[in-house]
Amino acid sequence: MEHDHVDDIVAAWTRERPDLDPTPMGVIGRITRASRLLDRELERVFGEHGLDGPGFDVLATLRRSGRPYLLSASALADATMVARSSTTSRIERLVADGLVERLPNERDGRGVDVRLTPKGLEVIDRAVAAHVANESRLLSSLPVGATKRLADDLRRLLGALDG
Repeated sequence: MEHDHVDDIVAAWTRERPDLDPTPMGVIGRITRASRLLDRELERVFGEHGLDGPGFDVLATLRRSGRPYLLSASALADATMVARSSTTSRIERLVADGLVERLPNERDGRGVDVRLTPKGLEVIDRAVAAHVANESRLLSSLPVGATKRLADDLRRLLGALDG
């Protein structure tokens, strides 16, 4: 087992406050540090495709919605779990880049639909392939079976935190 900086922090707390169990600090500290490092690596790949994380998220949400790759702006905000005002600014940037287009919502004249353009479809298909390859590379140091166990454990943790 490798030793890391978090081990030093946990050991220091164990020494200084033997009345406390700092084990949770080790878990949360590593999740936080991993999140920062993973974000940096994900953003690097998104940048190679002219995107950032929020832009990738919008395009990926539209792409996985299936043909015609169209969602209402409010459904897009709900699916990306972001405030509607933030979604609006993301959409505006993607429209300016020619990756999505805004259309009037046929069911609600006040609403707006967002659809991938052919250019947006091309960009997201390349970007998502690179993204999945990058994620596989990032997790490749884990032993066989650990990825599924980690996903299951994190799902349980997130369920408890969300609930």
